[in-house]
Amino acid sequence: MSAELPEILDAWRMVAGRREFEGRAALSALSRLRDALSDAEGEVEFALAFDHDALRVPYLELKLAAELPLQCQRTLQRFLFPVRTVQRLGLIRDEADEAALPPGYEALLVPASGEIRPLELVEDELILAIPVVPVKPGTEAVERDWHVPPEEQAAAHPFAGLAALKKPDKPS
Repeated sequence: MSAELPEILDAWRMVAGRREFEGRAALSALSRLRDALSDAEGEVEFALAFDHDALRVPYLELKLAAELPLQCQRTLQRFLFPVRTVQRLGLIRDEADEAALPPGYEALLVPASGEIRPLELVEDELILAIPVVPVKPGTEAVERDWHVPPEEQAAAHPFAGLAALKKPDKPS
């Protein structure tokens, strides 16, 4: 395991060497993720492992553990959303190769130079882990069906104002 994670890695060399990296990054250092968080306190622990599987498919296994500070959309309070994920990324050189990946693999298109930015991959996975509507566990759901009294419903008739403007027809 390597404690020092370079900013840029050559994916193909890492696969050939079966390299592994572990590290931590402050959430405040992940600029694209910061906008989705209520604040940038905390950090993410990650592990990257490059290898080939039994079918000789090159992959990157990415493990993440973090507590993301989010704002609950029911209570508007800050809460920590736990993220624990293991993602296997099949390394491909061309988009057409995606169909050949085994089940359970997500495709990662690697440029011809082989350069990848591991912290960007960590940030991408954290962004994907954030729910569309963050809700603090244990909060009560707001009722979907609101009871409207009949007199209020009659008063809220959309054409009630037009009925008052309508003049009765006068016989000619």
